[in-house]
Amino acid sequence: MDKITTRINAFVKLGEFLSQFNQNEIAEKDSVALNHLFFDGFKHQLKLAQEHNSWFTKSNLLFACENWASALTQSNIQQWVADEKLDTVEEKVVAIIMAGNIPLVGFHDFIAVLISGHSVLVKQSSNDKHLLPFLAKFLEITNNDFKGKIKFTEEKLENFDAVIATGSNNTARYFDYYFKDKPNIIRKNRNSIAVLTGNETEKELENFSNDIFQYFGLGCRSVSKLFVPKDYDFDNFFKGMYNKQEIIHNAKYANNYDYNKAVYLMSKFDILENGFLMIKEDQSYSSPIASVFYEFYEDKNDLRAKIEAEKDQIQCVVSKDFIEDEIPFGHTQQPKLWDYADGVNTLDFLSKI
Repeated sequence: MDKITTRINAFVKLGEFLSQFNQNEIAEKDSVALNHLFFDGFKHQLKLAQEHNSWFTKSNLLFACENWASALTQSNIQQWVADEKLDTVEEKVVAIIMAGNIPLVGFHDFIAVLISGHSVLVKQSSNDKHLLPFLAKFLEITNNDFKGKIKFTEEKLENFDAVIATGSNNTARYFDYYFKDKPNIIRKNRNSIAVLTGNETEKELENFSNDIFQYFGLGCRSVSKLFVPKDYDFDNFFKGMYNKQEIIHNAKYANNYDYNKAVYLMSKFDILENGFLMIKEDQSYSSPIASVFYEFYEDKNDLRAKIEAEKDQIQCVVSKDFIEDEIPFGHTQQPKLWDYADGVNTLDFLSKI
């Protein structure tokens, strides 16, 4: 069996392991390998992650596990790597600086480095530090080739050949300078948008609420900006959001809602709100927690041109029959392995360093 196949098999087994942890239940399956070593331990890591970061609710943690279980199947991974030349890759050490805004946010970079045959040096965010080291141990025991190829550090990064770093626009300037002599992928702030027409069905808008509220809107794939036609009826929009009303019972979310509402009101901004979400007309793409910005459009072609011109600020476009590579309502937080952040093909980068 060639090395790429053994790597794929290890990730498939990891997907099977994660499939035991979903939002409906956490249930041990007899068919899953290494449960005697890892099942109870991973339950404990999920509990630690939840206690350490109150944005990481049990539901959000299990949603992340569920999505990774769905992604890490034999057919998905084979489709992902099919067009890449990974069998001739010369092993390098690739450093990854991870964000910590949503659970396992750096996992895609992590598996991309390993499946390419490289070693990985990981600098995690303090906000998301419990799950990945544990899953790395699972991989090392599943595939001996990974032993010695995975290292975590909290110190200054040293002795690496290339880097993938994710951060804010401010940290990206630092990354650009600090890593200018290394092959790199530097990711900055991006936000996701939705284009509404007013013809959306009740079900589509209900599904769309997932794109806004999943992970409390903290992901770059979370929709933070709407484009709506003139005279758009926001009543239908708010009806679609209503099924997420329980979110206001999360203390951290509620605090942000109250604070941002007070700021808007003191600034005498016009806002519409329903008790757990505010919307405000604003040209910016990045809205505060518990709020979404909107902008009116008159001509669809003009809007397409605007999106194209400002694509460096946009991660995903949610719409229906509006633009190429659009995402259907409700699917932003379920990316495929080949849905690359910022549209940069990580496997292609890793095959050429």
